[in-house]
Formats: sequence, structure tokens, C-alpha cells
Amino acid sequence: MRAIRVDGYGGPEVLVPVEEPDPVAGDGEVVVRAEAIDTIFVETQIRAGWGEAFGITPPYVPGGAAAGVVVSTGPGVDPSWTGRRVLAGAGTRGTYAELVRTGVDRLVPLPDGLGPREAASLAHDGVTGIGIAEAAGITPGDRVLVLGAAGGMGTLLVQLAHAAGARIVGAARGEQKLALVKRLGADAVVDYTADGWTDDVREAFGGQPVDVLLDGVGGELGARAFALVADGGRVSAHGASSGGFAELDKESAQARDITLRGIADVQFGASDRVRLATKALTEAAAGRLRPVIAREFPLSSAADAHRAIEARSVLGKALLIP
Repeated sequence: MRAIRVDGYGGPEVLVPVEEPDPVAGDGEVVVRAEAIDTIFVETQIRAGWGEAFGITPPYVPGGAAAGVVVSTGPGVDPSWTGRRVLAGAGTRGTYAELVRTGVDRLVPLPDGLGPREAASLAHDGVTGIGIAEAAGITPGDRVLVLGAAGGMGTLLVQLAHAAGARIVGAARGEQKLALVKRLGADAVVDYTADGWTDDVREAFGGQPVDVLLDGVGGELGARAFALVADGGRVSAHGASSGGFAELDKESAQARDITLRGIADVQFGASDRVRLATKALTEAAAGRLRPVIAREFPLSSAADAHRAIEARSVLGKALLIP
């Protein structure tokens, strides 16, 4: 089978197409012929040198989720899975490949009316986004700031907050991204590359503080957004697309009764991943949640996909198509 392999950390050029042996399903496993492969920003960071923090060292095949059709089953797996359209969900490894081996406990059947591209695009961001929204307990009238609102997960968080009846300010960079965020349901948008962007957030909320901060960017931007949060507010500091997570004052958060959740709080076990993925796919099939698929790359062009992601030129999701 054709796959992408990383033999050493580095730039996108280390993503090299190779021929690998076809995988064989073991006990409790299946093999899926991938039709669409998810990509997420953290995969670019792993490739660039963060791998050991995630237990991933070269050589390795990147990727953590794909959608397609089950082509074989291993011992202990109901053979009726064969031929079914599924999502090999988050927790699967080595999905930058034509064939993907995964545990049956990570499979989510695709509902009628939902294609593999939409399913793959929700594999990580749908799971994490719904998990974040559930934990934040967004209610009608909440003032919600979504930082990184034009990314794969940010676009979903805007939709989820809108569905909950919140007032939303979406923060991103550039007119094209801001226009997308506005179309998805944000009441106002701000460009966080502009001077005084935090003042723009305050103005958009009529001078009132933020009830819920959903930070998918981190770094200095995340720290500045944290200063906007009301006493008793809720914060999800789950993103590091700026190069690092926001350094937040936990003692100050505790003193101000702010509920603070980080990346560790969205590391779900297999059963929760399946539950959240099932909910995301169901919502998408019903038309209540729309993943924004911006670009599709051939599997052999995985390096180009990583370049686009790192250049922040992707509005929503980038997928690999075998």
C-alpha cells in the first residue's frame, strides 16, 4: 500500500511517500480502506519535533483518523463489519495511508447521508469541540469568545455556541476568515492581529466581560484573552497553534472562581471518543453541524497539506485523499 512516512523530525519535506506492507487485522481489529484522512495542526508540531511529548518517534506514519470502508476483520470481530462505511476514529495511528488498521472499539458507523470527507473532518475536531462545549456548559445569553474561530475546530465551536443561544465574538486573522466566521453564526468578529483587538471584543459585548473563553490559539493571544474573562467564567485553553499553550495564572483563576480547563481535559478515552464522534456525525448528517472543508490534497502531497496548515492559509479543514 501507499503511505506517508517520517524518518526524522523536520519540515514538511520529511513527509515522504513510500510503499509499506498491507496491514493485517489482529485480535479485535479491522482494516479500513481510507477514502478521506483527517489532518490536524498538532500533527505539524509532532513532525517538527514535538513527537516525544506524544509518544511518537521516527520512523512513523503520521495521522490519527480516517473514514472509509472496512475491508477485513481480525479474530474476535463480527465479520458483518466488512463492507461497512466507518470512521476509524481518534486514537487510531498511522492513517496517512491507503489502508488503516484500527481497533473495532474505535469504529463509528457513518450515518446515512454523510460522506467520508465530512466524517473524517469531524474525527478530531468534532469530538474535541463537542467535548469542550459540553464541559463549558454554554447557555443562552452567555458571552462567548472563540479564539482561532476560523480553524477546523473553531468553526465547529462557533456553530455549537450559536446553537446554544450564546452571543459570540469570533477572533481570527484576515478578512476572508472573519467573513467565514460571521457566516457560521458569530454576532461579531475581530482580527487578533490588529492593535487593540481586546478593546474590540469588549465593545462587541457592550463593555461586558466574557463568560466563556474557548482558546484554540494559546500563547500571548490566549493570555490577553484570559484577561477579558469575568469572575466565575469558564475557560478552555486547549490550543497551541501560536507555538505554545497560553500561560495562565491558575491562582488568579481560582481566586476569581474561573473554571480553567486545558489540553489534558480533552484527552478522552476510547468510549468517550466514540460517543462524541457519534454525536458529531449524527448532528452533521442532520444538517445541524457543518464541517468546513477548505482544501483536499492527494495523499502523496501530504507535505503540501502541512505547508498550507502551517501558513494559516486553510479556512477550516484540510483533508488527504488517497
